[in-house]
Formats: sequence, structure tokens, C-alpha cells
Amino acid sequence: MAMVIYASREGYGIDQVKSTMTVGELIEYMQENFPEDEKIYIAHDNGYTYGGIRWNIIDSMADPDPDDEDYEEEE
Repeated sequence: MAMVIYASREGYGIDQVKSTMTVGELIEYMQENFPEDEKIYIAHDNGYTYGGIRWNIIDSMADPDPDDEDYEEEE
């Protein structure tokens, strides 16, 4: 068994993503549904290709600032 996250492309920047889970929500979901030693894979292209999660691919980035004059929220 494996945990597979099916990734979808929603935009060219994080400001174009309509919604996403918080770290807390993801942790809670994973703890409720998967054993601690379950492997995690990321599916791309509707499951045509796959990748793994490693420490060197996780990073942080600033959230879009809705008070910034260049910020445009999509409806």
C-alpha cells in the first residue's frame, strides 16, 4: 500500500491556486488515514508519471499579500 497525492496544475504562481490544505490539516488527515511508515508518492499527468518526496525538495515561500497593489484575486 502507498499514499499517492495526485498533483494538478492550477496556475503559474501560488496566488492562482484557489484553495489548499494547511500543514495541520494534512498532518491530521495523514494520521487518521495512513500508518506512520507508509511511503508517499506524487502522481503527475493523471498517474502517467510519479515522483517521491525528499527533504531537499521541500521549501517555503511567502503567501501572496492581498494588500499588495499588484495582487489580483481570481473569482
